[in-house]
Amino acid sequence: MLTWLPHCMEDVHVVLIAVSASDIASTNQSDALMRLAEWNELDAVEGHPAFKRFNVRMWILPGSVLREDFLARRWKQATGETVDEIIFPSRHSAASGRPSLTLHPIGVMQLDADEIPPYGGKAGDAPPPSTRLASWWQELVRTSEHADLGEEFDTSLEVTHHGPWLEVPSLFIEVGSTSATWGHVGAAEFLADIIHRGLGLDGGKGFGSWDSKRNAGQPVLITLGGGHYAPRANHLALHSGLQLGHMLATYALPFTAPEFEGEVPGGNWKQSINAAYEATKKAYPNGNIIFSMDKKAFKGWQRQAIRDHLEFLQSPLLTSKGILALLDDDSGRSN
Repeated sequence: MLTWLPHCMEDVHVVLIAVSASDIASTNQSDALMRLAEWNELDAVEGHPAFKRFNVRMWILPGSVLREDFLARRWKQATGETVDEIIFPSRHSAASGRPSLTLHPIGVMQLDADEIPPYGGKAGDAPPPSTRLASWWQELVRTSEHADLGEEFDTSLEVTHHGPWLEVPSLFIEVGSTSATWGHVGAAEFLADIIHRGLGLDGGKGFGSWDSKRNAGQPVLITLGGGHYAPRANHLALHSGLQLGHMLATYALPFTAPEFEGEVPGGNWKQSINAAYEATKKAYPNGNIIFSMDKKAFKGWQRQAIRDHLEFLQSPLLTSKGILALLDDDSGRSN
């Protein structure tokens, strides 16, 4: 039975799962979600299939989602419902070809504002990261240790990259890394179970949402430097009490050397940090935004420029040891 979505006076807030019909890793996850619980079919939205369960909506889009900008705004215009966050079940591509399960936020903040991003998004900016990143990462690692998927899958966070452009928090949850594993049903079912429980589709409370009062002052980590698979974030985000914002690889912090001593370096590194900082603040109101830097990824003058800029932002740059000490302090105060 089709359910009509009225443009009602009451403002209904929902979570949107955006599915790519042309991506088997995406549709396998959506099919698995449908098998886990009963969903009701809605009237088509923009001509595309849509479904509902509790406060979650699933929208089956026809092609790649990397350029499906303003999804929350478009859903609101079509249905009258307010989208608070978007989850993208997806495939992951990597030259290594290794089977993998990954999570990541989105954005292309390192690009010049007038560039056309090759994989979608808004050049020079980033949407808010999902507040579920850390908790879903912890759950992915915990449950994968006991999962029998028929073959071994790596688990990793990925740094912030690609589109689309959104105005609400989001994350990609992915099966990788080649066509040999994109269609792996067991991997899709494994990730769908995390989505199912994480969004409370099982009738539970879910996990990973942020409350600006209850979570006020909790540390939220932005990482700077390193490779695409975010080793610093992978380790630190496993610690309870630490939330996760944007993660910027070294390539997302482009520097040009200053001509004169004392001159601020050129390049889009500062633009990237600012975009990550502002988007993460938006996702975590009243959060304590902190930074961690991979020192080996930068030259001395680059490190100093980053330190000076973070001091200007009044956001601390902490070592891994300092972050763990901060978590211990927070844990002690809450007991």
